[in-house]
Amino acid sequence: MHIAEGFLPPAHAIAWGVASAPFVVHGVRSLTREVRENPESTLLLGASGAFTFVLSALKIPSVTGSCSHPTGTGLGAILFRPPIMAVLGTITLLFQALLLAHGGLTTLGANVFSLAVVGPWAGYAVYRLLRRYEVPLMVAVFSGAFVADLSTYCVTSVQLALAFPDPASGFLGALGKFGSIFAVTQIPLAVSEGLLTVLVMRLLVQSSRGDLTRLGVFLAGKRPGTRAAETEAVAR
Repeated sequence: MHIAEGFLPPAHAIAWGVASAPFVVHGVRSLTREVRENPESTLLLGASGAFTFVLSALKIPSVTGSCSHPTGTGLGAILFRPPIMAVLGTITLLFQALLLAHGGLTTLGANVFSLAVVGPWAGYAVYRLLRRYEVPLMVAVFSGAFVADLSTYCVTSVQLALAFPDPASGFLGALGKFGSIFAVTQIPLAVSEGLLTVLVMRLLVQSSRGDLTRLGVFLAGKRPGTRAAETEAVAR
């Protein structure tokens, strides 16, 4: 979920905004450098941002009374690395808050931290780890997207538990309650997002092989253009 406008205490909203700011600033620098050095990436950057916007705008009611949605950040993190995804995710959340009343401006920092910072970094870390051990590309893509989605909701549960601890059991009790509420719908959503991300990646392999090779997607740890990277590109 996106934490709604005005839902967090002011001190928490400010703290999460401060925590998110360095990641976004670093991401702006990375995005600027990517566009300047590789202007041909613009179309794929826009597609990654649109993928995040559409998926994270979907509201799926939970049987527990809350709403859940996919995040769509795993794809952009795999293609362009988490710093750039921090910027794309922030832009997505800002437009959703202004145009769709999804999330809010006062809670933007908290939502950025969960969806645009932790989610992409967690998903990318899993993806890179699996690729380092030569796990097939699509398995690594699925795992990265799955973890990016699920970790976002884990962080949101922590944020809400810190803001609203249970009167009897404190932070841990509240964390268990919020986590159980989200888990009902989020685990199957994370699986669905992983499968959808694999489908999109397969389409990109067919239509944008040159861009994926340049971005180092085909063989993690190998520089684009090397014989090893080209060999995997042909094999895929």
